[in-house]
Amino acid sequence: MLEIINIQKSFSDVAVLKGIDLKINKGDVISILGPSGSGKTTLLRCINFLNIADAGKMYFDKDAYDMHAVHKKEIAQIRKKTAFVFQNYNLFRNKIALQNVIEGLIIARKIPKKEAIVIGKQALDKVGLSNRYDYYPHQLSGGQQQRVGIARAIASNPEVIFFDEPTSALDPELIGEVLAVMKQLASEGMTMVVVTHELNFARNVSNKVIFMENGKIVEEGTPKTFFTSPKVARTKQFLTALHAH
Repeated sequence: MLEIINIQKSFSDVAVLKGIDLKINKGDVISILGPSGSGKTTLLRCINFLNIADAGKMYFDKDAYDMHAVHKKEIAQIRKKTAFVFQNYNLFRNKIALQNVIEGLIIARKIPKKEAIVIGKQALDKVGLSNRYDYYPHQLSGGQQQRVGIARAIASNPEVIFFDEPTSALDPELIGEVLAVMKQLASEGMTMVVVTHELNFARNVSNKVIFMENGKIVEEGTPKTFFTSPKVARTKQFLTALHAH
């Protein structure tokens, strides 16, 4: 469905992505693990053109794109098929939950307001917030705000959702409610690429796990082989440190 070839990105003179290839098939749930600064978030942001890569090719459905010389029109076309869930929710503070979900539908997708409201309510119902339509972000817990973020993502009916450490800003007791929603989406066949530190999610929900470090993919495989018999010593070391932590 979506393939990235040789994606490269530097900030100033620091190379953050050093030639990454990634293939995403329909229905995949791919977990990307790695230490801070390994390029995981930059990878997601480049795939969704929140950052423009210095080099790389993208094939999405049957279209090909040059990731460095991509046109605004092409970015809009790609974004219609994708959605992004941010680490810090990225909600409009002055808009209620429902407005946060439907804003993009009305403005970017030109969906009539009445129709957008129906879609928005369905999305909020799906993430367990049917009693929070008219709450402002400051009236919601972190977990609820992140679920509004997920509702906003699914409202646009994307082909793939990118999650950038969706639980890392949450208190431990709120993480479960967000992961439960993500698990539910995975079970319904939603294609997802998730940058995460949640090993249980990576182990039990993903069908592919990737370990990144220093802007490169060090190892990738099925959860079973990745967690029980990693091939690369650095992967073993990383997993051992995470377990200890």
